[in-house]
Amino acid sequence: MGPRNVFAYIVRRLIGAVLMLLLVSLVTFGIFFWLPKLAGQTTDQIAAGYVGKAPTKEAIADTKERLGLGDPVLVQYGNYLKGIVVGRDYKAGPVTDHCPAPCLGYSFRSSQPVLETLVDRAPATGSLALGAAVIWLSGGITVGVISALRRGTVWDRGAMLIALAGVSLPIYFTGLVSLQLFSYSLEIFPGGGQYTAITSDPVKWFQALVLPWVTLAFLYAAMYARLTRAGMLETMNEDYIRTARAKGLPEKSVVTKHALRASLTPIMTIFGLDLGLLLGGAVLTESTFGIPGLGRLAIDSIRSGDLPMVLGVTLITSTSIVIINLIVDVLYAVVDPRVRLG
Repeated sequence: MGPRNVFAYIVRRLIGAVLMLLLVSLVTFGIFFWLPKLAGQTTDQIAAGYVGKAPTKEAIADTKERLGLGDPVLVQYGNYLKGIVVGRDYKAGPVTDHCPAPCLGYSFRSSQPVLETLVDRAPATGSLALGAAVIWLSGGITVGVISALRRGTVWDRGAMLIALAGVSLPIYFTGLVSLQLFSYSLEIFPGGGQYTAITSDPVKWFQALVLPWVTLAFLYAAMYARLTRAGMLETMNEDYIRTARAKGLPEKSVVTKHALRASLTPIMTIFGLDLGLLLGGAVLTESTFGIPGLGRLAIDSIRSGDLPMVLGVTLITSTSIVIINLIVDVLYAVVDPRVRLG
């Protein structure tokens, strides 16, 4: 596959990613600003929902002017996209506040820029997702390969039994059990709500994330072990594996360079989806362990009716998922030549 074809392949995926993000932003924006009008609400009623529990006429009028609720929905959506690209001006009485690009608006609860809050919360979710991903990817694939090579042994049956338990048990259950056992009973790791940023104290950051990493990785490693085992068992019976052995290649080379590589294609696809969803906010894990990440921010914003924050979390997590899947598509073509030819 020449450089021109590689470039064309990446361009096609980039165009698809941009269109997907536009669609997600349109649907999300419509849920908050278009569906209420279809349900019969007036602009005053919509603005009243953004003001508070006891809105005054002055506050409603100010909110309508500040958010541009009196404009057609498509104009509002165009202004929202314009704010993301070039910034946006918000009027609050006689004062005009400029929100620089990329502008996602201001929080109704804290009056802080949405993007600033998301940037502050993103490292916690990123640390949780990436750390757990390293554990479940390495552990799940290793266990799956060994189980496939030792099919029917005690190791195989024991590993698959543990994997079945990992897939079946919900995160909040394993999280609470691990907190009770390792934090409150044995006091090996700190309890929930003690997350520390890595820039403040790397040691405390690591200690606070060990249990969340293992809890989250236990679920996904179990799925990856079962998937890797099934893929390896199917691949080891292929003709090219028998040919490689007939040529006298070492068994290690047959397993790693031929069988495992062919089995990685579905693993990569699922890994991209899983990692994207985790970057979108591991809601249950963050809530169980008190981690101030995007998932917990989304729950708090929904409870308080902070719609600009909910919209911002939705867009930033959607962007993460699309970007990660774009990377997976490109890596998919590198691993499997059939994708490039297609």
